[in-house]
Amino acid sequence: MRSFTALNFAVAGVLFLIYPAVRPSGDDAAAMASPEWVAGHLAAMIGFVLLGLAVLGLHQLLGDRLSLRAALATWVGAGLTLPYYGAEDFGLNVIAKRALRDNTPALMELAEEFRFSPVAVTMFALGLALLAVGAIMAAVSVWRSGVLQKWSAVPLAAGFALFIPQFFGPYSLRIAHGALIAVGGVWLAIATWRGRTV
Repeated sequence: MRSFTALNFAVAGVLFLIYPAVRPSGDDAAAMASPEWVAGHLAAMIGFVLLGLAVLGLHQLLGDRLSLRAALATWVGAGLTLPYYGAEDFGLNVIAKRALRDNTPALMELAEEFRFSPVAVTMFALGLALLAVGAIMAAVSVWRSGVLQKWSAVPLAAGFALFIPQFFGPYSLRIAHGALIAVGGVWLAIATWRGRTV
């Protein structure tokens, strides 16, 4: 179980770097219609699922109430976030392809209507906030446990705490943010696999 948890942390971290690195930097029809748009968002969606499995495995390793709460927050957060990502990935891709094929740029207004729909954006923001809470609780649980290196979960927690703010920065910041989560995921994976007490 320890190795499976470590693998999930590592792969999830790398997928969150692939997401901004592969996804086109623009938000126009050409970007959204591209296969890179689909691949990048798909990487993030798989990353959210693997993160949930990893934090659940972390709870089984640590066995305290805080790590259980971290797992619950992560699962609920991922559940609220994934519908938005799915629509961004597959829905906007279809709209953008039709807009380009039929030369009807007005269709792209549908993308903005979806993105800023009150229910959709609220679920998305709440989901990412819960993912941040889950990652922070997991980091605190690791810090207190004496089972893993104290600092090993801090970079991952920082990455998820910054998930919403990074959307408002330049695209280079989004790639740097993905790198932070990748480092955090791999570091925690190594600590989990080794299980060294510090």
